[in-house]
Amino acid sequence: SMCDECRAQAASFDAVGGAVLEGGETVSMDAGSLAATLARIQGVTPEAAPKAPHAKARKAGDLPKPLLDYIGGDLDAVRWRPVGMGVRQAILTTAKGATARLLYIPAGTAVPDHGHRGTELTLVLKGAFRDQTDHFGPGDVEVANEDLEHTPVADIGEDCICLAATDAPLRFSGMLPRIAQPFLKI
Repeated sequence: SMCDECRAQAASFDAVGGAVLEGGETVSMDAGSLAATLARIQGVTPEAAPKAPHAKARKAGDLPKPLLDYIGGDLDAVRWRPVGMGVRQAILTTAKGATARLLYIPAGTAVPDHGHRGTELTLVLKGAFRDQTDHFGPGDVEVANEDLEHTPVADIGEDCICLAATDAPLRFSGMLPRIAQPFLKI
């Protein structure tokens, strides 16, 4: 939902699929087709479908629709927690050592130098950042593993907001971030 080129590609696939369906042979349905399909679902109704933990009416914003639905609104709905140097985080979920979080990095601010004990996937939602490997803007994903040690820096002029998923804690180089790490859950 964030990539113009991807949306255009998906729309063209939808158009091709629609054309194939329109050009296909028409087949009549059995009278009991709907009942048979519903019976296969075995009683699961749309009302019983699982909802995101914080689902409520969403507002337009800088976030992809699934994330808007999950947090229950736009960036104003996020419960940010300070982690230092103006950087804030909102932990969305944790499971078996893995964590998904939103990160807010003020324009021009560097995240402390760190490596990784596992894999980190970082999707830029708003703004941009640069590190030793490349420059990442909205819709870009950085994949980091144990081989990468870096110092991400938000671009000057616009705050950077990212969705980051890790399967293990980060490995900070500096003493202060290492001391704070267990308390900040980073």
